[in-house]
Amino acid sequence: MTADLVFPVVLLGPLLPTLIVLAAGALVLLLDLLPLHQARELIGPVALAGVVGALLATLARWGTPGRAFSDMVVLDNFALFVNVVICYAAALILLLSMDYLRRSGAESGEYYALVLFATAGMMLLAAAGDLVVLFLALELMSLSLYVLAGLFTQALASSEASMKYFILGAFASSFLLYGIALMYGATGTTNLDRIAAAAAGRSHDPLFMIGMGLLLVGLGFKTSSVPFHMWVPDVYQGAPTSVTALIATGSKAAAFAALIRVLTVAFRGAQPDWTALLWIVAALTMTVGNVAAIAQSNLKRMLAYSSIAHAGYMLVGLVAGGMSGAGAVLFYLLTYTFTTAGAFGVITLCERARDEAVEVGDYAGLAERHPVLAAALGLFLLSLIGVPPLAGFVGKFYVFAAAVRAGYLWLTVAAVLNSALAAYYYLRVVVYMYMRAPESTPVAYTPSLAGALALVVALVGIVALGVVPAPFVDLAQAAVAPLVR
Repeated sequence: MTADLVFPVVLLGPLLPTLIVLAAGALVLLLDLLPLHQARELIGPVALAGVVGALLATLARWGTPGRAFSDMVVLDNFALFVNVVICYAAALILLLSMDYLRRSGAESGEYYALVLFATAGMMLLAAAGDLVVLFLALELMSLSLYVLAGLFTQALASSEASMKYFILGAFASSFLLYGIALMYGATGTTNLDRIAAAAAGRSHDPLFMIGMGLLLVGLGFKTSSVPFHMWVPDVYQGAPTSVTALIATGSKAAAFAALIRVLTVAFRGAQPDWTALLWIVAALTMTVGNVAAIAQSNLKRMLAYSSIAHAGYMLVGLVAGGMSGAGAVLFYLLTYTFTTAGAFGVITLCERARDEAVEVGDYAGLAERHPVLAAALGLFLLSLIGVPPLAGFVGKFYVFAAAVRAGYLWLTVAAVLNSALAAYYYLRVVVYMYMRAPESTPVAYTPSLAGALALVVALVGIVALGVVPAPFVDLAQAAVAPLVR
């Protein structure tokens, strides 16, 4: 008599938002295979509908956490909040891409499918409750972004950016994978909760400490923290601007979500050790990013170093720790996503001599010819500086306040000084737009209904989050509360 086979219960509910995005990616590929021109016209809207569907599924599951695959996937309120940020980022990028790709002559179903697959990887990364899932999600996201960065095959800079991103990303993945192996050797598990339980009282085990260090190196690359930031300027400059916007917003949000979950869950017993390390990394990241940005004449390269500096501000919140610190970082990610996507969105709508307007000097006199576009870019840059009442100010306020309450006064002073330093290179662009005359061919605005809609959504976001931040801050702190218990 044979025993009955018992199949494990597979719960797909916690994976629903990610599955919707993956299904939309598969549908996009099928539509791209059809010879009908009308079918290909639907690719962009179908991709956008998939992201919106995932956003609605995320909102519908709020307050109903779920786990799947033996706690390897954890769709708690923390993951749901990050999913909202990622879905907003992906939706804005898809809107910006529709006309941008058509103008660039690179419109293809592969682009939209890769954006959706990268988005699915980001969402799965935020919900990873196991180091194996974390690695798989990270690779799904990264491999898609490597290809997207080199999508403009006719542009040498795009191919160079893709190659640099791939090579350095492969090194970072190697560190991460080796760290996972050492962590398994030290604790006998890759589950984050079980790592925390196994490491209790053994946080100074050399194998555990080396594994933790290698994991932080791998995640430090994805968050563009110093000294793992070398890839950022070249990739941001060479990649298509819409792809740069996705790397700067969605992938950064997912990477910080993974970092928060790993630090607050798996390594909670070693908090004094990683807090001291992150203190140094945060100070260096802010300073290096802002100082290097001052010397940049390329706007995308300037925003690249700016994103490094903002990673430093978010690390300040992680150093502060607790519900207020981690919650402030989540809220900061939300404000940063709207602001940065909007800034890159303006770049996608501007061109000079049938090429992208990416030099700071290209924007001289923009306010005289296109006052609405100049005002939009000015507001996004002011939000990045942290000027009230825009969202960037509120995001920095909560991060710095959390650091002060935790007793990190000198780190907060360094962050405030860095914010003042950053005002120089942001305001330089505003000065060019409003106080300089164009030296050569003026920048032309390329009309785009979808792009304009994306800018309107981003502008409403930075104003609403700046004027009425309290509900969103409360949601962010409630989302991280179970992690920092």
